[in-house]
Amino acid sequence: MTEQAQTPEGEIPAKPTSASRTTLSHIMTGSDTNLLGTVHGGVIMKLVDDAAGAVAGRHSGGPAVTASMDEMVFLEPVRVGDLVHVRAQVNWTGRSSMEVGVRVMAERWNESTPAQQVGSAYLVFAAVDGAGRPRQVPQVVPETERDKRRYQEAQIRRTHRLARRRAIKELREQRAADGIDD
Repeated sequence: MTEQAQTPEGEIPAKPTSASRTTLSHIMTGSDTNLLGTVHGGVIMKLVDDAAGAVAGRHSGGPAVTASMDEMVFLEPVRVGDLVHVRAQVNWTGRSSMEVGVRVMAERWNESTPAQQVGSAYLVFAAVDGAGRPRQVPQVVPETERDKRRYQEAQIRRTHRLARRRAIKELREQRAADGIDD
């Protein structure tokens, strides 16, 4: 595990969005297909998780684990022979967690058109130490107007995730208090 440089105050220096942005590219083959003959959504989801994990590890300077995946959207089918580009970046950071935004693009093997967006997702990663305990991550510094918008949208998604989690916990506690056994 890479050690983070500490400032005199013990804080980890912030990093710009561009410091960990990455693209993972993969050619889709016959072994990637589903029963309909298009690329299985799970294959795309694994590529998304791989790219997001690389970005989270780069940004945090060490191991990071997937905590959740939000809003995985498939816009167009991916076919055998397509060159898929999975672009990922850190959108937002907390103390030990990071939201990574991912855009999935595909270049059709038999067309001379630009790559088109075929999917997107948001994942939350938690940085962990060697014992699997949460560890602090550098704050992300949005650089462009688009990065700033993504940061603000990520804050909204985080608020919604926490509110949803809290509401479900309260509902379950109330059902248990009412003697309803699920």
